[in-house]
This record gives sequence, structure tokens and C-alpha cells, in this order.
Amino acid sequence: MFKNTRIQELLGLEYPIFQGGMAWVANADLAAAVSNGGGLGVIAAGNMPPELLDREIKRAKSMTDRPFAVNIMLMSPTAEAAIEVVAENRVPVVTTGAGSPGKVIERLKPLGTIIIPVIASVAHAKRVEKQGADAVVAEGTEAGGHIGELTTMVLVPQVADAISIPVVAAGGIADGRGVVAAFALGAEGVQVGTRFVCAVESPAHEAYKRMIIEATDRSTVVTGRTTGHPVRCIKNKLTKRFEEMETAGVSLEELEAFGAGKLRAAVMEGDVEWGSVMAGQSAGLVKKVQPAAEIIKELFSDAERVLRGLENRLE
Repeated sequence: MFKNTRIQELLGLEYPIFQGGMAWVANADLAAAVSNGGGLGVIAAGNMPPELLDREIKRAKSMTDRPFAVNIMLMSPTAEAAIEVVAENRVPVVTTGAGSPGKVIERLKPLGTIIIPVIASVAHAKRVEKQGADAVVAEGTEAGGHIGELTTMVLVPQVADAISIPVVAAGGIADGRGVVAAFALGAEGVQVGTRFVCAVESPAHEAYKRMIIEATDRSTVVTGRTTGHPVRCIKNKLTKRFEEMETAGVSLEELEAFGAGKLRAAVMEGDVEWGSVMAGQSAGLVKKVQPAAEIIKELFSDAERVLRGLENRLE
């Protein structure tokens, strides 16, 4: 079931799995480890200065000879610079988020770059297919960080029915059961974020990883709905205060100023009280820190076991 999917053929992957493009977490070390493990590692451009992104791409190239990607967050002020850095380095794959990928496709596809936007609705999926995207990542609201409104369970099959290019499922996937479910919904690959935060090679602070490992089913909360850019994080003093500010009706400018720099504080400095501990609802399924390659193998060996169990039940 997990061999020779269109995603694997398109990208030359051993396993049909992407690592999420998580700002401050998805660096060259993690991306190379995932790619070397047979998946698609992703460097998050985020708000990186172009010289830093260039350095991370070159580091990844020195650590793996397998395909890897750069995620470009289109609403970032550094997005256009990131596009040019990717072009100069001939990065083989780009994933995009938070906006229309038209400029990315127009600039990079003629260079042979494979473009895979992250989408959160059927309309968005149809639009990017028309623009020339090679595949999409359909991300449900269970995911960590910036999210849409639809759940993975309802989003993935509707997107798979609506477009002809391959669909990668994301949001809430952290074990073999999630992988099997994604394929049953019509996906040809999965994207995993939260579990890879707890990879050995992830630069996330140990306190951040511990918050995820200790999380339960109700540990995350969504803030920022009033801003138009909702974000899922693990509950802490920051999220409580942010909710209070939203309820009080403070201005968008005040909310943005309050949230500035909080993700870096959590990831790099380990401030898990007042930092933004972005994680998906799947955090409750993450139980340990493991090497990225081990995570990938475990996900797919578990998926095969789940499939065998289903076959026995259905006989």
C-alpha cells in the first residue's frame, strides 16, 4: 500500500512522508535527517534573512544527497528573497503556506522545482492546481501552528475528489493508524510535524519537547481567531493572556506586538510559559524523543501492522 505512490515517484522517496515546515524547528539538521531516513525533509524559510536561509540550504546539501524542500511562508516579509535564494541554490522541492503560490510557481517551476502548496480548502486546492502546482498538502485544523477550519477527516477526501494532482494529508497524524487513515481518505502521502519536533535532530529546546511528550488530548488551544490568523499551541500563560486580550477587544497591533518573538523564545530558549509552544492535537500521541529515521520506520511499520489487523477483522 505504501509503495510506488505518485508522491514517491514524483520526489524519489523511499517513504511517502513529508516533515512539516515548522519555523525555528525545521532547520538543515532536521531536514537532512528526515531525507536520509527516506522521507522529504523540509527547511522552514519563515522570516529568515536570505543569507541565513542560503547557509541552511548549503548545510543540508552537505548532509544529504537525497531530495529535500524549503517551505516558503508567503505572508512573510522575506518571502520574495527566499524565492530567489531557492532559485540560486536549485532546491528541488518547495512547499508553500499562508498565501497564493503564483509567484513561486512562475519563478521556480521553469527551473524544474517541484511546487507543493499547503492548502486548507477545496477551493484553494483547485486554484493552485490551475496555477501549476505539482501536488498539494491538505492540512486539517488538528495541525499545530497556523491552521484552517476544516478537519483532516473531511478535508482530505474532498480535496482528493476535486483535483487530479497528488494529495498529501496533514494534521493529526503521529502514528501508523493516522497514516492508514490518511491513505483511506484518498491521500498518497502524509506530512508530520509535531512528532518530528521531538526528533533527536530537532533543534527545539528540551523543555519544548517535554511539553509535547507530556501533553494530553486536550492540551492544545487555538488563539488568534480575531486576527484572521489562528494558531494552535499548547496551553500556557501566553495562550491564557492572549485569549484574555482577544476577549477584551484589544487592537490587532497590540496582539501582534504581544505575540512577536514568542515562538523563538519557546523553541530556542525553552520559555514554555510565555513562549508560543506550537503543536498539533497529535501531541497527545507523542511519547518519546527518537531519531528522525526511527520515527519514519516506526510510523510505516505500525501502519503495516494496522493494515494486517484490519484485514483480519474484515475476513
